[in-house]
Amino acid sequence: MLSARALSIVWVDDPSCWIWTADLPGSRFPEVAELVDVCWLEITGKLQLSLLSPRTTYAAYLVYAIADDSYGLECNIGILPPKATVTVVISGNGTKPTSTAASTSTENTICLQHMQGEEETAMHRRRQEYVRPRKNYGWKLVREADMDIRCPRRRGDDGWTEVELGEFAVAGEEDGVVEVSLKEVECRRWKRGLIVQGIEIRPKHTNSN
Repeated sequence: MLSARALSIVWVDDPSCWIWTADLPGSRFPEVAELVDVCWLEITGKLQLSLLSPRTTYAAYLVYAIADDSYGLECNIGILPPKATVTVVISGNGTKPTSTAASTSTENTICLQHMQGEEETAMHRRRQEYVRPRKNYGWKLVREADMDIRCPRRRGDDGWTEVELGEFAVAGEEDGVVEVSLKEVECRRWKRGLIVQGIEIRPKHTNSN
C-alpha cells in the first residue's frame, strides 16, 4: 500500500485544509491524512510497473475512513460525484527504452459515502441529475443515465473502508509507471472528514498465456 505520506495531496501542507493524525486503530502506518476543510479534493499516487508482476491485472483502492463530523462527501443526487483516473505510462520493455512514451487511461465515478437511509444499488442504477459547470457562465443540470458508480465496502482485515478506483493490466516486463488519482474539483462544494490511510494496489487475477 502507498501510505498517505507517499501520496500527492493538494493543500496537504496547509493545516487549515489537512492534518496528520497518529495511531489510528487498524492503520498500517503511524500517520494518516485527515481532511479538515477543502473545496478542491485531489489525491494522486504513483508506482513503478517494475515492482508489479507481469501478465497480471491489478486494481487500485483508496483505503480510508469517514469521521463522525464529516460533510460534503455524500453521494447526493444533484451533486457531481468524484472521479478516479488510472493512467499507465509505458517508457520501455525492460531493456529498450522507447523514444516516446505510450499511455492508457481509464476513468470511473466514485462514491465515498453511502446515502443515509437509501438502498445504494437502486440509487446508483436509476437515472440521476448532476450539476455541471457550463463552458461560458454558471452551472446547469444535466441528466445522465445509469452511471456505473463505484461504491465503498468495509475491509474485513482492519476495519477500514475501501473503494475501487480502477484497474489496469501489466502485460510484460515494461518500464513505466501507473498513476492513480481521485478528484472532485468541479462542484467545489466544501468537504470535511475524509481520513486517508493510503492507496492499495493488488492483483485482481493473473492473465494466462
